[in-house]
Amino acid sequence: MAMVWALISALPALIILQLVSIVMGCWWRRKSAVGFFHPYTNDGGGGERVLWCAVKAIQEDTPHLHCIIYTGDHGASPEILMARALNRFGVKLVCPPKVVHLYNRKWIEETTYPRFTMIGQSFGSVYLSWEALCKFTPHYYFDTSGYAFTYPVALIFGCKVICYTHYPTISLDMLSRVRGRSSMYNNDALISQRMYGIVGSCAHLAMVNSSWTKSHIEKLWGNPGRIKRVYPPCDTSGLQVLPLERQTENPSIISVAQFRPEKAHALQLEAFSIAVKNLDVDLPKPKLLFVGSCRNKADEERLQNLKDQAIELKVADYVEFYKNLMYRDLMRLLGSSVAGIHSMTDEHFGISVVEYMAAGAIPIAHNSAGPKMDIVLEEDGQQTGFLAQTVEEFADAILKIIRMSELERLKVAAAARKRADRFSEQKFYDDFKAAVRPILGYMNA
Repeated sequence: MAMVWALISALPALIILQLVSIVMGCWWRRKSAVGFFHPYTNDGGGGERVLWCAVKAIQEDTPHLHCIIYTGDHGASPEILMARALNRFGVKLVCPPKVVHLYNRKWIEETTYPRFTMIGQSFGSVYLSWEALCKFTPHYYFDTSGYAFTYPVALIFGCKVICYTHYPTISLDMLSRVRGRSSMYNNDALISQRMYGIVGSCAHLAMVNSSWTKSHIEKLWGNPGRIKRVYPPCDTSGLQVLPLERQTENPSIISVAQFRPEKAHALQLEAFSIAVKNLDVDLPKPKLLFVGSCRNKADEERLQNLKDQAIELKVADYVEFYKNLMYRDLMRLLGSSVAGIHSMTDEHFGISVVEYMAAGAIPIAHNSAGPKMDIVLEEDGQQTGFLAQTVEEFADAILKIIRMSELERLKVAAAARKRADRFSEQKFYDDFKAAVRPILGYMNA
């Protein structure tokens, strides 16, 4: 019995020794590669576009480094991912990336944690990154999905940590709402600012996508010298060839966003319903085009709820839904829309807002964060779009655009298109390469 208890008491030390042995083995087997931690490679959003543009930039600038994709999509082969980058986003990779399949992605899915969702997903990401790095340990660990709690794990494995942060898991606005006892879908009162600051500070380089994100990350993570603003890649060149003139018999308003709760599609539908009811009798009825992707069953249910809501609001005849649209088809819809609507509160940047502007669709965006601080600003003294907060303000903006004369609409659309130049894909490549070269150069020295 004494021997049994001795073995039990020694078990924690044995486990630690085993873990150390695993890590040290992976440390010595590190490869000259960049490992991109992106568990969902088929989400279809702006984050996936950043992933493929980042891979392309690394392949062009440092061809001796292999690019590895850590993904939980088991059907994703190197050839399939390369084709997806081209067909969905128009990004032509230099060569197919290598793929490491992950089998524990359920631990970062929101449905796994009915309560304390953000904490559960954060610690679940630690487990998933452990799986990733045990399977393949690169010199550079690159997080493109916002899983900051994985950074200490990557450090333990001897990696240099680079990240592209689209949205802080915890923002100063969230913390103020927690203190004010305000409940929102993206708040967990038990998430600690201190914990987020510690894990974020492990990044050797943190690229952020907007002025709003940069401000929050600098205050939460510290060390502003490691934080660089790199606007995300927006397909401005491909969209700017579209004619600014639009048919006005049935003007289209497009909404491009994943069917996620924070995108506030229901608000858009309600605002559209109000606009239709208050439209002048001599003006044509507009159409609202929802374009987005579904990541899982919960997103599918949200899409169905939107369809049901359109029927309840008696606007189903004027609303169309497009799921997982191909890139060429998205361009066609953008090129025929007079306006684009985006209603997420504190949208970190807003790639779709820029795409509206580049395509000639006047943007209607939420009056906060990226759209407010970086995108929907005057260009040469000319208005480039509308900012709104309430359902009524969004409805009013829709009506203003539909009531515009063609000359007035063209002036606003032209100014918006010019402003979109600031967020081009080429601008992303230039700024991205300038940001990562010092890190890659240090490791190669």
